[in-house]
Amino acid sequence: MNNTRKILLLFLLSSIAYFGQQENRDSLSVFSDSLSVASDSVSVDSAASGGSDIKDIVYASAEDSLSFDVPGKKMYVYGSGEIKYLTTELKSGHIVSDFTTNEIAAFGVADTSDSTGQSLMDTPVLSEGGEVYEGSSLKYNFKTRRGLISMAKNVKNDSRYEGEKVKKVNENTFFIKDGIYTTCGGDPPHTHFSASEMKVIQNDRIFAKWIFMHIAGIPIPIPLPFGVFPNQSGRRSGIIIPGFGKDYRRGQYFKGFGYYWAISDFMDLSLQGDYYMKGGWGANTRFRYKKRYNYTGSIDAAYSKIIIGEEGDEESSVQTDWRISVVHNQNLTPTSSLNVNMYFQSGSYLQNTSTNYSDVLRKNIVSNATYNKRWDESGNSMSINYSRNQNIEDDIITEVLPSMNFNIPTSYPFRKKGGGRDMDWYEYIGYSYNGQFKNQRKFEAEDMEVKGGIQHSVNLSASPKLGYFNISPSVRYNEKWYDKHIKKEFITIDSSQPEALTKYASSDSLVTREVKELGFVRTFDFSLSASTKLYGMFPVNNFGIDAFRHTVSPSISYNYRPDFSEEQWGYYDYYTDSTGEKTYYDKFSEGIFTGATKGESQSVRLSVGNLFEMKTLKDQTDTTSEAKKYNLLNLSAGVGYNFAADSLNLSDLSLSYRTSIGDILDFNGRSSYTFYDYDSTRQVNRFLVSKGKGLFRIRNFSLSMNLNISGDKISGEERTGEDQVRDPQLFDEFAGSEYISLYDERPPDFSIPWSIRLGLNYSYSQSTPVSSTVRTTANISASVNLTKNWKITASGGYDFEQHDITAPRVTVFRDLDCWEMNFSWMPMGTYRGYRFEIRMKAPTLRDIKVEKSGGLYSGR
Repeated sequence: MNNTRKILLLFLLSSIAYFGQQENRDSLSVFSDSLSVASDSVSVDSAASGGSDIKDIVYASAEDSLSFDVPGKKMYVYGSGEIKYLTTELKSGHIVSDFTTNEIAAFGVADTSDSTGQSLMDTPVLSEGGEVYEGSSLKYNFKTRRGLISMAKNVKNDSRYEGEKVKKVNENTFFIKDGIYTTCGGDPPHTHFSASEMKVIQNDRIFAKWIFMHIAGIPIPIPLPFGVFPNQSGRRSGIIIPGFGKDYRRGQYFKGFGYYWAISDFMDLSLQGDYYMKGGWGANTRFRYKKRYNYTGSIDAAYSKIIIGEEGDEESSVQTDWRISVVHNQNLTPTSSLNVNMYFQSGSYLQNTSTNYSDVLRKNIVSNATYNKRWDESGNSMSINYSRNQNIEDDIITEVLPSMNFNIPTSYPFRKKGGGRDMDWYEYIGYSYNGQFKNQRKFEAEDMEVKGGIQHSVNLSASPKLGYFNISPSVRYNEKWYDKHIKKEFITIDSSQPEALTKYASSDSLVTREVKELGFVRTFDFSLSASTKLYGMFPVNNFGIDAFRHTVSPSISYNYRPDFSEEQWGYYDYYTDSTGEKTYYDKFSEGIFTGATKGESQSVRLSVGNLFEMKTLKDQTDTTSEAKKYNLLNLSAGVGYNFAADSLNLSDLSLSYRTSIGDILDFNGRSSYTFYDYDSTRQVNRFLVSKGKGLFRIRNFSLSMNLNISGDKISGEERTGEDQVRDPQLFDEFAGSEYISLYDERPPDFSIPWSIRLGLNYSYSQSTPVSSTVRTTANISASVNLTKNWKITASGGYDFEQHDITAPRVTVFRDLDCWEMNFSWMPMGTYRGYRFEIRMKAPTLRDIKVEKSGGLYSGR
């Protein structure tokens, strides 16, 4: 039926076009750009002489009927009709098309279910270029794309505007009489802005004057003279509204006032400033950029001058803080990349400016810049790195400029092409290499300490398999190059040593000085290990359990390292003290890669790993069911014996264990035990068992438990939360929100009805039989959705030895339709404080808020 109507419509349009060539057209009085919308008629321009202005097929359909007035060149659509022309689509209960004037009119029809006869149904809905407009009646011109809509509204993304009359003056511009703008749902909306006159520019802005804000239908009596609202989602340029507050030291303030410039989808800039009434100010800026699949980065700078107290007061102070950060991440080629994360700031910057709890507790500022390069064919890789560590408390800065690494992965020079299982023993021989150059500078007060060196490491290994055993011999060679070493001397001051007196010390003392001389430290060690695996199966076939499996992984290894403190190696020197006793020391101990290890080592180590697993049965009633495997317990033990040691040859027995129940509960533990006895002050070369004190004594024990449960995990539901997939070429919407509000936090996830995270840590250390320390701490975080709109989160910790609560925090969130309420409270501690905030949810209106804060959140 629809195809028949389309063919008939095409025939009639052709006829209308033919007759239209024989007639003249009335002229159209063009709309002015004023907001005068009193007339309900829409005039049209003169048609192009010689033919109709219809340039494409017009499709029409209706549930009731289509009728045509051929002499009058009109078409009538009745009953849920629809007309499509190019990118324009119109739906309405009654449509009249005039092909002489290219004008179309649409009306809603009376709702027969309404006894009052005042309700309408099938009201006009106009879609054009991705925009949708609704109203009770509509007049529109296909050619000029101008029109008039009565009781119109437009809904786009999370906002909408509507008005008594809407006049379209061109493709992108509308004028609205008695209009409203809102980001809330509902009809009427809970909160909206009303204005007698509005101008809308599609995908740009909405301009309005004399604006009243309505909450719950009640207007706020004080209007705004004018306003500009964004009419497009995403990042938009504009003024950043400041936050206002009071600080007991700095007085009233406004913070974060500035301008945000969305230069493009891949670049933006923000400029912000702070001002305190009692004195002091601050300024910061951030420039961000991003190129899809190539690079991203930002440059951030801030400066503040904080004045506390009145000039002349004893407690008055002036403090200057600053910060500069540069972040850049780029894939230079498919095999090379550059990653820069540099942060430079004054030591007190975070403590004086940040309201983030983790920031004010931070002790170090770490910076890194790394260039990485790899060669796919050989597998070789190289990296060049600059690193900087700034200790805020001690004001000590350590930087490495540069650190260069070159790595050759394990290669098998004797292996035949193609490999295979039946390889000769020499084909298992492989080698690897790592070379490193490092130059380090340490700044403390006005002193600077410089260290540098080159290190080469070569590892020669093999991994043949003999029957059920894996045999792994290995030789490691290490060589360090230094341009200096230390010289220690014991200086005795007397009158015959004036030079020593003035140059080294004023009294008898041990003096350490540097000697500029090229030196080498060459060390090596050898190891041989053998390992295998044993399996044990325990079938059950009941209670949903198929079987238990126990895997035992024993291994034994032998390690040899000579004593590099012997004189023949030349790495150790000695000094003689005032008593004539010689003391040996490592000449390269202060080198950047340290020196040579003292003492010979010939040790054997035995370790046993145990893995206990369970396998479930398939559900015979479910064809898609699969068997599952669970790790029940990981238990390993190890002990060693050093044949070259002069005493205490037997090492501590070490145990480690871990078990978990899915991803809900996790246990980790470690412990160590000594076999030797103690006298009153130290460990002696005497076994405990020889004195009837048992086989061994505990030295250290630690246990941690982590519980993580939530409503979705218990019920087995898979929830997506509130995160949305974002276009990788654009900036993260939330990341840009810091330019809008001072204390933005990620919105709570209502998709998880409740959750509990509990961490328990216990440690016990017994250095001597009569001396021990115990530390027990607990951390808990819990959240619950009281209703679909209320969410409460609480977190904190407890130290059982100190009987102290650590870092407690309570957060209450309330979803108020188009508003949201957030309350954060830290009730105790150095950084206690609170923040109460009610604001609109829409990103474009997040600066409309009511806020009260104190303590940590008071603006600092």
